[in-house]
Amino acid sequence: MTIYNDKASEYINQVFVQQDAAQRQAMEETPRRGLPAINIKPEEGRFLQMLVRASGAKKVVEIGTLGGYSGIWIARGLAPGGRLITLEKEPYHAQVAREHFAAAGVEGLIDLRLGDAHQSLKDMVAEGPFDFVFVDAEKPGYNRYLDWAIENVRSGGIIAVHNAFRKGSVFGQAADDDYSELMRAFNRRVAEDERLLSTVYPAGDGMLISVKL
Repeated sequence: MTIYNDKASEYINQVFVQQDAAQRQAMEETPRRGLPAINIKPEEGRFLQMLVRASGAKKVVEIGTLGGYSGIWIARGLAPGGRLITLEKEPYHAQVAREHFAAAGVEGLIDLRLGDAHQSLKDMVAEGPFDFVFVDAEKPGYNRYLDWAIENVRSGGIIAVHNAFRKGSVFGQAADDDYSELMRAFNRRVAEDERLLSTVYPAGDGMLISVKL
């Protein structure tokens, strides 16, 4: 019997997550300051932090900074000497994120790069291979981001992609939106790619996790 629900989420957050003031500030202020209310959930953040630490990741890329909430979790999971490169297109989003990084004490671990992520990624190839890539950006770009990640993540490295469930629409729990079919096809593509070992962490809006073989 499947029992994951809002109560399970609340339990995980109360027992295991226990956000500090800086994390709560980043989560709550992001929408209050006019940014989209599309942060990952706290238990997803904790999961990312654990994956980054468990994999010993030092060279991490985040595609889509928003207000910096997920970046704080990732930065706090970095191995000693690690660094997060986070990519953001919108200058105002980057400004808010920088404030949140400073409040959380992780600004020294993060290199925020402003501009179109597709171009930024091309410019970063020589800095790889990378240990960990987290994608949470515009959905039409997901296939291109995955292509880049597969080429530029080391063997044994991790690729994490947010919104695998698309608010439940990919499996019929909610009405389709403009990107539901895109995410269904993307999920199938990842599942069938023999270069990857993949599954979905079923919290929040679904975190698609792949290990590059």
